[in-house]
Amino acid sequence: MGTLPEIKYSPPSHHLSILQKLVGTIAASHLLVRSYKRSFNGFAANLSQAESQKLQNMKEVVSVFPSKSHELTTTRSWDFVGFGEKARRESVKESDVIVGVIDSGIWPESESFDDEGFGPPPKKWKGSCKGGLKFACNNKLIGARFYNKFADSARDEEGHGTHTASTAAGNAVQAASFYGLAQGTARGGVPSARIAAYKVCFNRCNDVDILAAFDDAIADGVDVISISISADYVSNLLNASVAIGSFHAMMRGIITAGSAGNNGPDQGSVANVSPWMITVAASGTDRQFIDRVVLGNGKALTGISVNTFNLNGTKFPIVYGQNVSRNCSQAQAGYCSSGCVDSELVKGKIVLCDDFLGYREAYLAGAIGVIVQNTLLPDSAFVVPFPASSLGFEDYKSIKSYIESAEPPQAEILRTEEIVDREAPYVPSFSSRGPSFVIQNLLKPDVSAPGLEILAAFSPVASPSSFLNPEDKRSVRYSVMSGTSMACPHVAGVAAYVKSFHPDWSPSAIKSAIMTTATPMNLKKNPEQEFAYGSGQINPTKASDPGLVYEVETEDYLKMLCAEGFDSTTLTTTSGQNVTCSERTEVKDLNYPTMTTFVSSLDPFNVTFKRTVTNVGFPNSTYKASVVPLQPELQISIEPEILRFGFLEEKKSFVVTISGKELKDGSFVSSSVVWSDGSHSVRSPIVAYSIQP
Repeated sequence: MGTLPEIKYSPPSHHLSILQKLVGTIAASHLLVRSYKRSFNGFAANLSQAESQKLQNMKEVVSVFPSKSHELTTTRSWDFVGFGEKARRESVKESDVIVGVIDSGIWPESESFDDEGFGPPPKKWKGSCKGGLKFACNNKLIGARFYNKFADSARDEEGHGTHTASTAAGNAVQAASFYGLAQGTARGGVPSARIAAYKVCFNRCNDVDILAAFDDAIADGVDVISISISADYVSNLLNASVAIGSFHAMMRGIITAGSAGNNGPDQGSVANVSPWMITVAASGTDRQFIDRVVLGNGKALTGISVNTFNLNGTKFPIVYGQNVSRNCSQAQAGYCSSGCVDSELVKGKIVLCDDFLGYREAYLAGAIGVIVQNTLLPDSAFVVPFPASSLGFEDYKSIKSYIESAEPPQAEILRTEEIVDREAPYVPSFSSRGPSFVIQNLLKPDVSAPGLEILAAFSPVASPSSFLNPEDKRSVRYSVMSGTSMACPHVAGVAAYVKSFHPDWSPSAIKSAIMTTATPMNLKKNPEQEFAYGSGQINPTKASDPGLVYEVETEDYLKMLCAEGFDSTTLTTTSGQNVTCSERTEVKDLNYPTMTTFVSSLDPFNVTFKRTVTNVGFPNSTYKASVVPLQPELQISIEPEILRFGFLEEKKSFVVTISGKELKDGSFVSSSVVWSDGSHSVRSPIVAYSIQP
């Protein structure tokens, strides 16, 4: 996707002429799906593989890639990161900040988006309310659009988009809860900010629609974009819709927050790895949902689920999946696989299933409840549509032993309760891990934010347990969800918060502020360390006053892309700048807030990183460098070790050199450089790794 030329130009006409060269005049107009013409230059068309290849070979074409479908990635959270309701705010400036949410739409009638007390939209707003059938915007929700041809409005029917939008910028709504669980004030990071919703997900999220949303959001005048959508795999940085859209957003001064993906804990699973966007991992808070099972012999076992049902002290018979199936193998029956649970054999009983997904079959068969072995996500509680609990291996094994020995075996599944999780913050298993195998020598994810069991606004027509049971017909205004999808809007909210204090800051300055003020995480729970949580967990109040920032301009990214092998013609068309690739910047020397390098295993290494920081703290200040923590296998030197600033916006450069004897294959070592003036602490993680795909 290239930039739009400044001369008088009609993108649709040009796009049609390109197609006419390819397939002829008559067929071209029928094949053109959409022209991107507001913020960047490109189009979508229905083409065969051979036609796509011919198009790729045309001189005026930057890139051609198929439109793939991607998955969406879901009150205590803000308080847990030190961002209470009484945090310092610039409410007037905050009301001028517009957060664009690219997701599954929004429920406009939610209290989280009520416009009481809001004035008219900011003058810079150039968008409109094209929400479709029976959809109205207001002075809080100032814009809405939808793109999927099967949708008739921007109304959210899945709950995901409403949840993320309210997390980023929803109003403060008191006494919100999910059937009494997680009760408190539900609020976004910037309650005074405005929201523009772009519905691209209708069951799935297609590239063709994602690009259209970026095209509109940029032209509409949003300040921050939150996109909780991640592609499982991309071949390069300019071959993915989110990467392309966020690049053009960055060029227009808009920061994009994207979810890291839910394919953890596998190494190299991290998504949305473009250096010009901020990639967000999920972390837990100190609130945890647990669900106890009490057996007939009085023994209590602790599982996890978000179970709002109460059996009122009554114990029911337990039956094992293998004993309530008439047409499946023993293994399938034990798992409670699809079609294996006989409804006549489970009425009034609790079913025991060897597999996590047995929830659904037991529910559909009409069981009174279900106890499953947690074979999927050991640290994430999901909303369930009936009494249910998910047990770890040892507890599950003990309940199977009880069934074999007791006569008759009985149990009660208690309603979910909330406990304090003293190990938080940590990154749960589902959150995707680095390193990135798309771009080497760049630490991803960038930061982590609360994404585990988050309460936020929801669509009343969506199933609250849709992950397990779309048949759940309960209608709720607020619900609990988990995922890097839920973490992403937290960071978008922080970016908007920082923007309200510093309206003229670039996307890279805001990103740097968020990263260098992040809090280090729980090493015991996350041995992958920075590859799990990036710079650490967000600290919103500190991010508004970081002291120093690492700034990266468009030109710097282009020099880096040159070094990554992209040709000057492609980059000139993409950026609209005259790129010659005469100067190249290695990824490790991009002026990034973290310092990362791949090293060959079992070989000594010596690597330098060049960085420049800009003073945004006190006019006259002196920063001293330290290395924390000291690692015996990693020697780090900093030159100079002291930076003296005489005025704001002054820039100072330094060089960090790291060396070591060797790293074992598939390992890493990390530390950090911390610049401090006594009031600010500016931390940059350093990672050397030998992990390969």
